[in-house]
Amino acid sequence: MSQSPFLKRQTLQLRPDPTRVIVRPFKPATEPRDLNPTDKTRANHIVERVLALDAETADRQLADVLENFLGRHRNLLQIFETRAAEMEEALADHAVFTQVQRQLAGAYFLNEYSFEASALFNPSIVPHPDQSGTPEGSLRFILSLRAVGEGHVSSLTFRSGLIAADGTVTIDPTARLASSPDLAKLTSGAGGDEIDVTFAAGQDLSERVIFPVTEAQSNGIEDARFVHFSNAGETIYYATYTAYSGRAIRSELIETSDFVSFRLSTLKGSAARNKGMALFPRKIGGRYAMIARQDNENLYLIFSDDLQTWDGGQPILKPRYPWEFVQIGNCGSPIELDVGWLLLTHGVGPLRKYSIGAALLDKNDPSKVLGRLREPLLRPDPSEREGYVPNVVYTCGAMRHHDKIIFPYAVSDSYCNFATIEIASLIAAMDRSA
Repeated sequence: MSQSPFLKRQTLQLRPDPTRVIVRPFKPATEPRDLNPTDKTRANHIVERVLALDAETADRQLADVLENFLGRHRNLLQIFETRAAEMEEALADHAVFTQVQRQLAGAYFLNEYSFEASALFNPSIVPHPDQSGTPEGSLRFILSLRAVGEGHVSSLTFRSGLIAADGTVTIDPTARLASSPDLAKLTSGAGGDEIDVTFAAGQDLSERVIFPVTEAQSNGIEDARFVHFSNAGETIYYATYTAYSGRAIRSELIETSDFVSFRLSTLKGSAARNKGMALFPRKIGGRYAMIARQDNENLYLIFSDDLQTWDGGQPILKPRYPWEFVQIGNCGSPIELDVGWLLLTHGVGPLRKYSIGAALLDKNDPSKVLGRLREPLLRPDPSEREGYVPNVVYTCGAMRHHDKIIFPYAVSDSYCNFATIEIASLIAAMDRSA
């Protein structure tokens, strides 16, 4: 049996689109360091070749570049200018540039990147900050997604959609173009990074792509777990995610109120050295609370007075059933119900098969486990077993809507499906002796 009887799959699927591209800096490899120090870098060689073009040829070459790429990106000439400004070290050794030469030089140090060419998966879902015009009984939402392109580099992208009164999910059309934000690095050092990223006003939500910008993130911004956080009536969203450098991981935090401007910062403390942290949607007993997995096997509850620092914690859930003997982890932030906190979990079983389960935690003291599913809520369906990583179903967050849980989930690290769960039936199916 691949699913619980109270879980209903929807026909909606969200698949990666390799035609969606952003422009990224291209850095030519430098020459070996043991060469004569007076030798010029490859960057200087490229600039020299651009400067050697006569005016007519340079005009024609820039026109050819624009003809090929202008319809694929916004403000392409400005992007060329910005990249040229970033290359001042290579440009400063040369004569004064014409505007055409400068734009053309900038183009040579850029490349297109198909950010979701390989996969679009591990979604989380939150209410949209703008519910104006939403039909009665419906809810507009924002979906965050992990996109993977060339080199298995992960970035963060978004979709919007609507949940109808009966739980049916529809996704808004995806914008044809995609864009990176403007960056402002506030701090950077051994203690961590803090960066503000801002997208242009008026861009469609689905255009916005947050690509790795720091050394710690250089191989990926992975598995963002967004949550709508209650804070004295203030609209604020947080997301924990994994920063991957290609050698090491750490947990980081995103904060936003509008999904236009975002602040990315490093989490500190012993618990932040691993992945899979998920923030409760409000304070408990006046303190922030987090579900984490410090030991790669069990789930811990941690409290902190400081949103940025997470130490210690107590184990509250350990592998118990065969489908989770290898490890368990959270599948997003706990969801507040009348009867307690609903925590979706993932379990890893034989042949590294991932399934999704659920537990119920006490509302006032979430260290108390009130119930737990003996059998998975969702296993990979036979039609969902194949993909980039076979035999995996996974989510980074679900959301309550009336008497249902709206449940986006990833299939084999490749694409996304959607399901709904009847809350009453789910709670009734839990083993209360857990």
